[in-house]
Amino acid sequence: MNGSAFSSSARVGLALGAALMSTTLLCTPAIAAAPEEADEGPGAAVAKPAHGERACPVVYFDLGETLVHTAEDGSTTYLPGASSYLRTLRARHIKVGLITNVPASWGTTDAERAARLRREVDATWRGPAAFAWADFGDRIRTPRTEAERKPSPVLWQRAKEDSAGCRVVYQAETAQEVSVASSLGYVAYQIGLPQRPAFLPAGLVELLGRRLA
Repeated sequence: MNGSAFSSSARVGLALGAALMSTTLLCTPAIAAAPEEADEGPGAAVAKPAHGERACPVVYFDLGETLVHTAEDGSTTYLPGASSYLRTLRARHIKVGLITNVPASWGTTDAERAARLRREVDATWRGPAAFAWADFGDRIRTPRTEAERKPSPVLWQRAKEDSAGCRVVYQAETAQEVSVASSLGYVAYQIGLPQRPAFLPAGLVELLGRRLA
């Protein structure tokens, strides 16, 4: 390798390292790390890949006040930036899913409860563009019983098991949910905090996958 090529490679390496450090800082929950993570340094919120874990990321979201907002009059719309963020993930071929609480009585399967959730949201939707249900496919995880409602870890565990070994990301507005997801090996990001991007930048989500490849 000649000197010019080595210099270029070094610059790329430094840039990659800086981006990964930025990801680590952005993903650290706004509360203390779980005890088993406390001694792992600033990268504790970015879980280490298990043996054989695939690099592909799947980004899961809470729904209410993370992607959509329900106004006082009962109407529902996207939160600012949510629609464009989903479009960006779609353009990068990054899969997305929902982990959200709904009444267990809404159905006997995830598909039935997801269909009821869609009807409920669509009935009150007032946004200029419909909610992007198609992006989520069958990756909508809801509680089978009231005991499975978040912050119980069950839904996150099920979503992770269903993600074909891919790195999993979780984004929500509450510190408690972010903490639980992080403790289960998710890259967890709390939205709505000041002086932070509205959502975990799509390029960094993609980079999390590439670093494991």
